[in-house]
Amino acid sequence: MSATRTDMMEGDWQPLRDVGFGDTECLKVRHIVGLFNYLTRVADGFGLKLDVKTEQARSIGKVLLSPG
Repeated sequence: MSATRTDMMEGDWQPLRDVGFGDTECLKVRHIVGLFNYLTRVADGFGLKLDVKTEQARSIGKVLLSPG
């Protein structure tokens, strides 16, 4: 939804539907992803930086999901 937002189609939501998500849950996911993307862009636009502890946690954290 972030990288290819203009290419989103109904079928893109099928993996969520396959694990039991209905219309309401898919709508909630859309809202959460949209808000996260918006807030990230606003923070980047203002040049906000992560606090030291958060930055350290990010640098040693495991990747939970990788593209592809």
